[in-house]
Amino acid sequence: MAAKKIILHFGKDISDKPIIYHLAKDYELVFNIIKANVNPNKEGTVVLELTGEQYAKGLEFLESEGVRVQPLAEQLSRNELKCTSCGACTDICPTGALYLDRPSMEVRFDSDSCVLCQICVKVCPVKAMEVKF
Repeated sequence: MAAKKIILHFGKDISDKPIIYHLAKDYELVFNIIKANVNPNKEGTVVLELTGEQYAKGLEFLESEGVRVQPLAEQLSRNELKCTSCGACTDICPTGALYLDRPSMEVRFDSDSCVLCQICVKVCPVKAMEVKF
């Protein structure tokens, strides 16, 4: 089974629970934490790669605990109207998720390779890259 990238949104009321532990222990899911952020109010987001036979049951568990789950691909977008295909984002993308398609020389995006590092958002001169949490 292929790993799926998801974003988990935790509220302060559940931030002290061992939720990720239960995904591994109770549902035998393999996870890779790509990025995590917890603010001073103990609310946070975690970007995960998650795989395993009980993936659907694991997601049900997360939702039953009050965790909001979103697929990672919904979070990054390239505004095609703004994009000039300058390639600034393709030079800086650490995973190659943004690349120039040859011979057309148009910027393309492979969401499966994206780790939501947000470097592309910072370097895009026309602000065509948009990330929403």
